[in-house]
Amino acid sequence: MKPRRKLFEQELTGEIIGAAIEVHRELGPGLLESSYEICLARELELRRISFEFEKTLPLEYKGVRLDCGYRLDLLVSGAVLSRLNP
Repeated sequence: MKPRRKLFEQELTGEIIGAAIEVHRELGPGLLESSYEICLARELELRRISFEFEKTLPLEYKGVRLDCGYRLDLLVSGAVLSRLNP
């Protein structure tokens, strides 16, 4: 990985963590995960950080793209993503 790209991703990761901490400070514990996801998306918007929410992730098998129901919670600036949910 190029040093400049690595620095960008480290800074971006720091911004995402900061946004997540802000959401948790505002909401506190105990809500459904979907509530935190929506609020994190809003916080990213407020911070002017580009993202895609619930982006589908097709699986490729022997040259054929298959929709197996995978989705990315968040794809942030095309570089950082959260866990996968089938």
